[in-house]
Amino acid sequence: MKLPIKILLVVLGLYVAAVAAFETWLGYSQPRGEENLVITLTEDDGSKTQRVLSLFESQDELYLAANHWPRAWFSQVQENPEVHIEFGGAHAAQSGDYTAVPVDGAEHERVLEDNRLPFVARLLMGFPPREFVRLESR
Repeated sequence: MKLPIKILLVVLGLYVAAVAAFETWLGYSQPRGEENLVITLTEDDGSKTQRVLSLFESQDELYLAANHWPRAWFSQVQENPEVHIEFGGAHAAQSGDYTAVPVDGAEHERVLEDNRLPFVARLLMGFPPREFVRLESR
């Protein structure tokens, strides 16, 4: 194999390892900030799981985004959209039960445009596709 191809493969492998390390650290540490919330999901067997997620807003609506490659919570929400949300910060009074509604089409493009991630963040996450759900009060 030629040297430039070997170098490219090594650089690509190091990048994939760095993304995996970053995503693993993020999943393990579950950092919390002003715009984070805890979502409680119900599994098929009735058990509950919790995840820390970031809250996004667009046109006075509340959204959650699957910003990372690990996105089991997003698959769970699609199967069972009834969730419980514990907000922090300015939205704490809105904690309660919600329905997570999938977002697509023009709404998806608007929310994506309103909530752009910096290039460095996308680079660290390995450029995953962003998917959104809108939170509707129950």
